[in-house]
Amino acid sequence: MASRSAGTLSLPWQAAGQRSAKQRVPMDHTLLVVTLTLALVGLVMVFSASAIMAANRFQDPEFFLKRQVAWLGMGVLMMHAMSRVDYLLWKKLAIPILICMVLLLIVVLIPGVGVVTKGARRWLRAGPISMQPAEMVKLTAVIYLAYYLTKKKDKIALFGSGLLPVLIVMGILSGLVLLQPDLGTVVVMGLVAVGLLFLGGAKVSHLASLALCAVPVMAALVLGSSYRRQRLMTFLAPWKDASDAGFQITQSFLAFGSGGPFGVGLGEGKQKLFFLPEAHTDFVLALVGEELGLAGTATVILLFAVFVWRGFVIAARARAPFGRFLGLGITLLIGIQALVNAAVATGMLPTKGLTLPFVSYGGSSLIVNFVGVGILLSISRDRHAGGSKGGRGELDH
Repeated sequence: MASRSAGTLSLPWQAAGQRSAKQRVPMDHTLLVVTLTLALVGLVMVFSASAIMAANRFQDPEFFLKRQVAWLGMGVLMMHAMSRVDYLLWKKLAIPILICMVLLLIVVLIPGVGVVTKGARRWLRAGPISMQPAEMVKLTAVIYLAYYLTKKKDKIALFGSGLLPVLIVMGILSGLVLLQPDLGTVVVMGLVAVGLLFLGGAKVSHLASLALCAVPVMAALVLGSSYRRQRLMTFLAPWKDASDAGFQITQSFLAFGSGGPFGVGLGEGKQKLFFLPEAHTDFVLALVGEELGLAGTATVILLFAVFVWRGFVIAARARAPFGRFLGLGITLLIGIQALVNAAVATGMLPTKGLTLPFVSYGGSSLIVNFVGVGILLSISRDRHAGGSKGGRGELDH
């Protein structure tokens, strides 16, 4: 078996002529099963976390469950549709999608158009349908980065002509998201971008300098905002004001602590009884820890680990550089968001408004993540097909 290099990745290829560039293979069923399992766990935990609150607020215990089921159905349909679309189409649409996303991020900031919730202007609403552009921009950034790295693979090690242009685009996207404000999304986008740029061949010295420049910017953003500054102080000393500023994270600690090895039982958790805020969204993992214990929490974390593993395998086997970078980016996006959410729920990071992919309540996040999985499945359907004779071929361009 011969090998050849694509970008910074050296991938195995079969001998020339053994497979045609059009050959399709079955999609990655492990990734599909893991994704659906996480989504079903999410349905159960969302209902458990929200039933009493929904009954009290809307006189319908299934209020949130019904919406999550509807979004899940839509997400599965989108995933299936995306899995049947040739992933190379996203390379052609990268710039138009980027432009549309910039326009959406601008529109959501217009007073009277963007919907304000809890002090943040992040939503666009058309009748009964609402969407959050900040969730969509994360996947858009991944598609653009994959497109850019494929196009500039020979120049990405250069700062001026390779790295700087993509940093400007990411800076524009991040700036518009910060105006909502939404620092959590910017942090995730930044981590994914650094990871992809590193894998794409950017110099470590350039990325290290970028990280050093980002430190004072992040410090200014945190210290210049009263609620972010309070979150940082609470993170450093959560029990100092456990009844006020530190209430959410200390209740999360109590939920994990109450669960023990195997939990208090599904539906038997006490923290969801108006103690733990956002138990069905940002802190759903704490409820998993309380009701299903360490065993349940470890299982969820293991499922995400398997997801990341399969995502990296799919990316490594992709037939074209764009597919490799796109697969890596989607996997990093979902994996990093899950890691950050888990770190927040366990007090390892300051509180951020990030959902646990596939598990937390929320339509925009759920559907966008399913679209990402659909693209990954599309890449998995076409692995190793680029090894036909004729050299690098058009797939490498």
